Amino acid sequence: MSRPNLQIALDHNDLEHALADVFKVGEVVDILEVGTILCLQEGQKAIRCVRGMFPNKTVVADTKCADAGGTVAKNVADAGADFMTVICCATIPTMEAAKKEVKELQVELYGDWTYKQAEAWREIGIKQAIYHQSRDALLSGETWGEKDLSKVKKLIEMGFNVSVTGGLDVDTLKLFEGIDVYTFITGRGITAAEDPVKAAEAFKNEIIRIWGQ
Repeated sequence: MSRPNLQIALDHNDLEHALADVFKVGEVVDILEVGTILCLQEGQKAIRCVRGMFPNKTVVADTKCADAGGTVAKNVADAGADFMTVICCATIPTMEAAKKEVKELQVELYGDWTYKQAEAWREIGIKQAIYHQSRDALLSGETWGEKDLSKVKKLIEMGFNVSVTGGLDVDTLKLFEGIDVYTFITGRGITAAEDPVKAAEAFKNEIIRIWGQ
């Protein structure tokens, strides 16, 4: 079982604040995500800036693409993104078109997706899935629990590299002990902290404590 990555989600409305935050913690985390809102606000410019600042890091464009997969994927890849997200309700042709243009395609799981759909994603060679507790769900009072863990385990058994995200804090990580999580993704858990560097280091240290070096 390998040690999970730590990914920061730059879920900002403007590029200036996003770059200020990633500048502080970019060397601590493993993966840098240009979040959906930032993609919509700043587009390729945001990806190019993050790539320029951290040329050796993995960069994700969290487009949650639902259509025009090939075009969107080529645009973000040209800007420097390694990974791109598609929404789970996107069609297989959309995913196939996107997959041709980026190094890795990630399927974000929202709503009423099925394991039958997941089997179809694996059949076209998609290796990554993101299990998501949405911001709206968390605000309505939902928390991480066994129903989530069982779904994550099932997806891993199906052959996916599974990332998890949504309201994570350092204490949440121990719920996943013994599970081969690919990446933990957090945004405000780091960027909203009083000291983002200490927050990022706390996440990283807890991952190392549980999963080892």
